Amino acid sequence: MKKIYFLGILAFVALTVFQACEKDLPTNLEFSPYTYETLDENGGTWKPVLLDSATLIGIPAPESASSAAYLTELADLKAASSDLTSDQKKAVAYWSGDGLVRWNEVARDLAAKYNLPPAPKPDGTYGAPDPANPGNIPNFPFAHPPYACRMFAYWSAAQFDALIAAWHYKYAYNRPAAYKTDASISTHLPQNDLPGYPSDGAVVAAVSKRILTAMFPLEKEYIAGLATEHLNSLQWAGISTESDIVWGDSLGRGVAGKFLARAGSDGMKAAQTPKPISDSLRVAAKARFGWQWDNLESPTRPVGITPYFGRVKPWCIPNVEAVRPPVPPAPGSAEFIKDAEEIKDISKNLTQEQRKIANFWSDGPSTYTPPGHWNRFAADEIVDHRLNPLRAARVLAYMNMAIMDAGISCWDAKYYYHYARPIQAVPGFKTILGTPNFPSYTSGHSTFSAAGATVLGHFFPAEAAKFDRWAEEAAESRIYGGIHYRFDADMGNTQGKACAAHTLEVAKADGAE
Repeated sequence: MKKIYFLGILAFVALTVFQACEKDLPTNLEFSPYTYETLDENGGTWKPVLLDSATLIGIPAPESASSAAYLTELADLKAASSDLTSDQKKAVAYWSGDGLVRWNEVARDLAAKYNLPPAPKPDGTYGAPDPANPGNIPNFPFAHPPYACRMFAYWSAAQFDALIAAWHYKYAYNRPAAYKTDASISTHLPQNDLPGYPSDGAVVAAVSKRILTAMFPLEKEYIAGLATEHLNSLQWAGISTESDIVWGDSLGRGVAGKFLARAGSDGMKAAQTPKPISDSLRVAAKARFGWQWDNLESPTRPVGITPYFGRVKPWCIPNVEAVRPPVPPAPGSAEFIKDAEEIKDISKNLTQEQRKIANFWSDGPSTYTPPGHWNRFAADEIVDHRLNPLRAARVLAYMNMAIMDAGISCWDAKYYYHYARPIQAVPGFKTILGTPNFPSYTSGHSTFSAAGATVLGHFFPAEAAKFDRWAEEAAESRIYGGIHYRFDADMGNTQGKACAAHTLEVAKADGAE
């Protein structure tokens, strides 16, 4: 039997610990293999996000189902899916025919692992992660919320385009799945009527491997091992032949390359500015509005988190000015005093429930960040609604593009207005959470969450009220924690919804609805 993959099993043990809270969510989602709600036979006609067409990355026509070469592949697949070891069965059960959800978990785990702010050196200075030398201390990347939301957006949008292309070739070539041609092949996952060539599972594994390796270069071997296990599981499950996998892998790698080319020129390389540029933003805000944010850390970091993230290329909003919120209340104004008194009162009389909410949504260092939180919610809905990989990728792509656009617009507002945090502007005020290292207005949690909730509510309308309630709770959590004023949260909510509206305009025109 011809072997093209390393058949070792990798134990998947990346579980993340978050703040104790009765509502908290484990990273890994437990679910059984399911039959897809729909197959979306016309999915290959949907409009991609980045590719000019579904045929931009070509793959050859497969061998016919009756050819000698394919009959050999069928025999190999039959042997591979027979008499599985316990480890092989575990791998098949883990990937479960919906590798997209599992790779989303991997992405969240990696975001949590690398969400570590650089610590000060003995002399009180701070080092910065270096993408050219990721193994230097501090390691690259620091997966803070802007970095994480961008990672999720590139990963999921590339998956969507790659699977549109896969669906196109599936129905253009229309070679039946192996188990349709040879019913004696043992299958260990639910069968369906999707054509087998190319393998959508191999597409998902290939995109994940390229995108996540680029985003987390120190994890190259770990990610490669997971991709190998995923590909092997497709054969052990009796689902995909060698050529299904080889050309699915080729297609996924090609599409991922197009997205990585965009990432290389989207402005992220300049987002973490040197101190003179960071200082110039503070000076400009002082001249424009009469106030500025000061970092109160000790020792003080010379630059906040990604001051130029607001200049990174967005996906769907036309520009940051189109969704920029209005000028916040001037310190000392009636509206400022009202909201400052509110957070002082909450701080003095914080209830146990408010404390739980603040902790649940804190999503600070060593967590998968607010964007990761919404990816977990999306994964739950994908499984509950039994979405096929293409339909699932569409949900994740538009949600994460909206969240990234929301992050870009939020960071534009943060450094344009350069508004002081409560701990700076309200004398004697203390928080129950650590104060983030960037300006206050608008609230990132509120903006990310409103964008995520709005998109998920569109795709799962019966659950829209629940998502909106969660987004409101996320916004309130920052007030309970003393991190933000109410006007930060309210305008962040408005801002996130505005970004999501632009995203949904694109979604409604892609042919899937």
